[in-house]
Amino acid sequence: MRRTPRRATRVAVLDPAGSVFLFRYDNEEVGAHWAMPGGGLDPDETPRAGALREVREETGWTDLEPGPLLCTWEHDFTRAGVPVRQHEHIYLAHGPRRKPTDGVAAAHADDRILGWRWWSPADLAGSPDALWPPSLAALLRPWHGLDRSATPVPAPIALGYLPNSAPGRPH
Repeated sequence: MRRTPRRATRVAVLDPAGSVFLFRYDNEEVGAHWAMPGGGLDPDETPRAGALREVREETGWTDLEPGPLLCTWEHDFTRAGVPVRQHEHIYLAHGPRRKPTDGVAAAHADDRILGWRWWSPADLAGSPDALWPPSLAALLRPWHGLDRSATPVPAPIALGYLPNSAPGRPH
């Protein structure tokens, strides 16, 4: 199947205990899955600027700044009836544990967001649910308990192309 290239960005928001904030999305091709806030880049938008915009649009949080690049990856799915191969930059941010602000419901409906939750490292590692990227628990492991003032920042990881998985679907 021919796929349209799409550039996107996401942000892994970690609370002080190391839990990550995820949305549950519903996709017409791959089904329900959990992923970080984010989405497609506007023309000429940098991945970092897009990450900041997407977090604000989907959560209403205006006090987060995307930090280091965690990873890049590519995956396939169908968006608004168009098969795409999405290339994502995923950034890390630290912030307080909270819920999305009022006023983001329209963005959630447009993006087919079904819900949200904070995932502890143990919940994430043991989850049978589909996660984007599939290796999210392993990617975040080096950041749990990291003393950011004294420890060198881990280098970003280029995951390349990874097939999406969903319960009951082939990997």
